[in-house]
Amino acid sequence: MNNPFDYIPDEKCDQAFQCLIRKISEIKERSVTEEEFRKELEKGKMLGVLIASDSEGEEHTLYAFSGQLGAGGFHFPGFVGPVFDYLQPDGYFKTKEADIVRQNKEIALFEEGELREKRNGYESEKIRLEAEVAAYKEKCRLSKLERDSRRLSGTIGEMELADMIRQSQFEKAELHRLKKRMREELKPYEERLKEAEVRLLRMKKKRRSGSEDLQKWLFDNFKLLNARGESRSLSEIFSGYPMKIPPSGAGECCAPKLLQEAYLKGLHPIAIAEYWYGRPKDGELRRQGEHYPACRGKCGPVLGWMLQGLKVFPPLEGEREIEFRDPEIIYENEWFCVVNKPAGMLSVPGRGVAPSLQQWLEQRYDSGKDVKMAHRLDQDTSGLIIATFGPHPYKTMQSLFATRKVIKTYIAELDGDYKSLRLPERGQISLPLIPDWLDRPRQRVDFESGKEALTEYEFVGIEKGRSRVIFHPLTGRTHQLRVHSASQQGLGIPIVGDRLYGFRAGSNSQRLHLHARHIEFTFPLDGMVYSFESNPPF
Repeated sequence: MNNPFDYIPDEKCDQAFQCLIRKISEIKERSVTEEEFRKELEKGKMLGVLIASDSEGEEHTLYAFSGQLGAGGFHFPGFVGPVFDYLQPDGYFKTKEADIVRQNKEIALFEEGELREKRNGYESEKIRLEAEVAAYKEKCRLSKLERDSRRLSGTIGEMELADMIRQSQFEKAELHRLKKRMREELKPYEERLKEAEVRLLRMKKKRRSGSEDLQKWLFDNFKLLNARGESRSLSEIFSGYPMKIPPSGAGECCAPKLLQEAYLKGLHPIAIAEYWYGRPKDGELRRQGEHYPACRGKCGPVLGWMLQGLKVFPPLEGEREIEFRDPEIIYENEWFCVVNKPAGMLSVPGRGVAPSLQQWLEQRYDSGKDVKMAHRLDQDTSGLIIATFGPHPYKTMQSLFATRKVIKTYIAELDGDYKSLRLPERGQISLPLIPDWLDRPRQRVDFESGKEALTEYEFVGIEKGRSRVIFHPLTGRTHQLRVHSASQQGLGIPIVGDRLYGFRAGSNSQRLHLHARHIEFTFPLDGMVYSFESNPPF
């Protein structure tokens, strides 16, 4: 079977998905349920396809949608059901969930009612008493001013001076007694508020404990099969991974549903793929009808278990094999070298076995060079990249990049005509980016939590419906140019050959058409201006 984490789906899955799309498009007003289902899909959903064979060799097509859909929950005719249907109305999960919902309401009512009343009572009394103290302090201040004035007049006698000292002492003592009385009068209000706050903490602790117990019950009872017929719970599967606790929705994506159904029916999986349907969600870059590999955050551990016993290509533990030419060193001195990196090669070592430019340079130079990459290019991006020799040149170059003193120019070919889309010939894109933590290495736009990402662009030509553009990134975020190109909030045209954010159909490209063409900087260690150029191979 094909690897569900690979970027190239099986042709049979493509055909089966197109068939599914036609069926969805034919849903009109035949029934309220079907129409609601279609509308839910259009909000954005991942759909999955699995081709499997039975013992007679006959092929069957299974379909799935990720997670839940509207009032139908996990179920809709023509799609496989959930791995574990924990949403039964009178089942354990819904019963305990209803209890947690009830506790939520009780906590909200307590916070808005009794707790607020006691907090307001405490605050009101505190303000009243503080005002009384402040008024007495002001009285003391005016009394002191009067005494000081009389002292300065030089006409007071010893008896009157003694009276003034006694008056000052009395006022200080009275202020102390007033503050003590204030603390005593405020104490009952403070105790009632503290009692209410302790009660609230107990209520929240009980809710949290119930929620954690319910989550543990779900993960312990959510059991997934593999091709050998063995079963493991989500808790057991994730226990061997750093995160330990499964993320929300684990096991509810398309691929686990499809594989579980196939195993239960005695079918042998042949091909699997997932496709996006509807609008993108939450800053994600998803396109209607495009294929996307399984997410690694939720599905990595799950499918790592469920695929055991199946022959999968490429192997799960391997990396996608890419043929590329060797890197080319175009300049070197005692501090750094400039390399022309080919597309498909990592800049630095990754988790898999794919070769990296840093490793290639370490093998080329002796160990005394202490090779470090001053910056990075995406694996799919080709072009100029700088490596340094030794800690001091590395820190110097890092400082240049951090203070934006390195001028970088990229050239790209976009999968569309910018003029027909009425895009400005030049401009600036500002879209903050954040990693999609459950689907690395994808990035998404996030205006609340994302890091600043700025790109200047200029279109320089159109050929056969594709636009050629020059990019000047002012920041260096992961996949910045790819996301700024593909996002509808950016240019809205993906880069040709972009297997993460672009169009797969009709691209006919084996690589990403993005190339780091020019790099320029003044190097502080010798004061020289360096400028390098590399022509794009596409």
